[in-house]
Amino acid sequence: MASSPYFSLAVLFVVALGFGLAPLGLAWLWQKVFSPAKPNEIKNAIYECGLQSRGDAWVQFRSAYYLYAIIFLIFDVEAIFLLPFAVAFTGLGAAACVSMLVFVLLLIEGLAWAWAKGVLTWA
Repeated sequence: MASSPYFSLAVLFVVALGFGLAPLGLAWLWQKVFSPAKPNEIKNAIYECGLQSRGDAWVQFRSAYYLYAIIFLIFDVEAIFLLPFAVAFTGLGAAACVSMLVFVLLLIEGLAWAWAKGVLTWA
């Protein structure tokens, strides 16, 4: 059985499964053995920073913040893709330079679109 090429993969899968389920099992066992179940109004009340909750919990959040974060992530990942090209620039051919030029032009087009739509304005 140890000679199977998938044996090490199966062992790693079982270890990964145990690594995730062991803390859950231990927490469940701790709760059953050491934590007495005495539900009452105070224990079942919602606790938030020591303050009584008032009103609705729903807060309206501007979607522009999400767009701003997504634009940041896109241009942050751009830097990760540009780094290997910059490191190996002298050893690359014309096709690699053209493909990187297309990549950068598409990113510039995305930046121009975001700027024209007003996504980059914070206020």
